[in-house]
Amino acid sequence: MSEGDSVGESIHGKTSVVAAFFTRIGQVYQSWLDKSTPFYAARWAGTLLLTAFYMIRVYILQGWYIVTYALGIYHLNLFIAFLSPKVDPSMLDEDEGPSLPTKQNEEFRPFIRRLPEFKFWHSATKGIVIAMICTFFDAFNVPVFWPILVMYFIMLFCITMKRQIKHMIKYRYLPFTHGKRTYKGKDDTGKTFLSRWSRVKETCCRKCEFLLR
Repeated sequence: MSEGDSVGESIHGKTSVVAAFFTRIGQVYQSWLDKSTPFYAARWAGTLLLTAFYMIRVYILQGWYIVTYALGIYHLNLFIAFLSPKVDPSMLDEDEGPSLPTKQNEEFRPFIRRLPEFKFWHSATKGIVIAMICTFFDAFNVPVFWPILVMYFIMLFCITMKRQIKHMIKYRYLPFTHGKRTYKGKDDTGKTFLSRWSRVKETCCRKCEFLLR
């Protein structure tokens, strides 16, 4: 075996070891994510605690306002995607594809979000972690007059939410389950019970008539 072949095998071996290491880390990370899926309250509580820690750090350092503004815009886009349906009704014709129910007697179709809750939480948390890392580098501390950023973000938030609320009203959907009316099919259940009771009653009457003969 030549010297070049041995060097190539050693390099290839190191590359495979590094790839296996990062693959293992990814598997462990995904395993922890899968385990945390049902604990949505604890997940969001941790995210809010991390957000509070980030805001306190920015307040103490008195800087990195442009990073905070970018984080706010990113979270706003995530929130709008969380409130939006996966299939936009305005992009469909009346006879094309699934649409949201607009009448009480229409077939039940669950609200499918464009961005699911778990992905919303995961992306929001990653954004906060990245913003936190940016506060350790002076290159991201761009000098800016922060009140202008605050006012611009408030205006952008109000305009975006107004557009989203108009979209909800126009297509008559609500992205939250709390407060929605549920239909348990009491009328159908009652009709089924009465029909069964009528059949049982008729059978009993026939048996009684047969015995009396």
